Amino acid sequence: MQAAPLSAIGDGMDPGFGVYVHWPFCAAKCPYCDFNSHVRHQPVDQQRFVAAFLEEMAAIRAISGPRTVTSIFMGGGTPSLMEPGTAEAILDGIARNWHVPDGIEITMEANPSSVEATRFHGYRAAGVNRVSLGVQALNDRDLKFLGRLHNVEDALKAVRLAREIFPRMSFDLIYARPNQTVEDWERELKEAVSYAVDHLSLYQLTIEEGTPFFGLHKAGKLIVPDGEHSAVLYEATQEITAAIGMPAYEVSNHARPGAESRHNLTYWRYGDYAGIGPGAHGRLTIGAAKVATATERNPEEWLRLVEERGDGIAERELLDLEAQADELLLMGLRLREGVDLARWQMLSGRDPDPDREQFLIEHGFLERLGNSRLRCTPAGMLILDAVVADLAC
Repeated sequence: MQAAPLSAIGDGMDPGFGVYVHWPFCAAKCPYCDFNSHVRHQPVDQQRFVAAFLEEMAAIRAISGPRTVTSIFMGGGTPSLMEPGTAEAILDGIARNWHVPDGIEITMEANPSSVEATRFHGYRAAGVNRVSLGVQALNDRDLKFLGRLHNVEDALKAVRLAREIFPRMSFDLIYARPNQTVEDWERELKEAVSYAVDHLSLYQLTIEEGTPFFGLHKAGKLIVPDGEHSAVLYEATQEITAAIGMPAYEVSNHARPGAESRHNLTYWRYGDYAGIGPGAHGRLTIGAAKVATATERNPEEWLRLVEERGDGIAERELLDLEAQADELLLMGLRLREGVDLARWQMLSGRDPDPDREQFLIEHGFLERLGNSRLRCTPAGMLILDAVVADLAC
């Protein structure tokens, strides 16, 4: 696939059809990470995995039917550990299975420690036009605490390189770190924006079961900000990013106008997406039904399944209308634009419970945008899960 200029989003509320490709390998496992990522101390047979990706694509294409792709996202793991030829072969395979218009958003996640100029130029030539860098912090002390393999110097080198090569760039930061003050976080955010980034993903540090941080936290050896301080940091995040021209368009994502992640909007607007690779999830509409897919998480077992039967799908669930309505609500209320009420009513077969809705509105957690949309207020975003659970009842 040849590199093409990145077209503007300009798609209104169309959720689109995305393709997600999961590269499951990392150079090291971060102590906070519960993603499907795996460290291998021997070189990965990339040609063999490419062949499996292409085979699974064909199997997913048989389920989805012909579609026009609106975005592609290569996530992980660390996709920037791929050879550029691997990325090119995967993108070419997507174009053979579905219609891929010129200029759509094609994102690759990258870690600063794995960034090389020759690789970045190779990814750009393959068609990647947006890179998402896992920076996570802008001081060496916290990068070491988070188990990252890069330092600030590496991160800024990667940022500068990405800015030169790709039309669009995002990077991730984690906040609510131990002993982090609002003033510390404000300085870090303003520094991040100074690097001409057009999109920021800002995540609170969460302690996930099964991670090394979980054990340390349980043993009292890792103290993170309490709920009150985390809420203050979240509110400061919204104020600071809005003031510097990168307001939140989703609970954890901030962008300059027009630089929102097209692919992630497909998830949050409850569009369809094909999930390919170990541990990838998908949502595919077939007639009036929607099918949820999930593939085998272990890379070698996934590879064996694909080579034996043509796909690594471990779960395939037919979602009824009620389940679809719940997912639409769960995803859509994350967005500043809120949920399309007509679509939710069509799926659920009912109106929102007026008493529950009124209670949430009166307490400042929910608001109507005319008669067509429902969204969380900033206060509602702080208790998003509770708001969704209340409305879905």
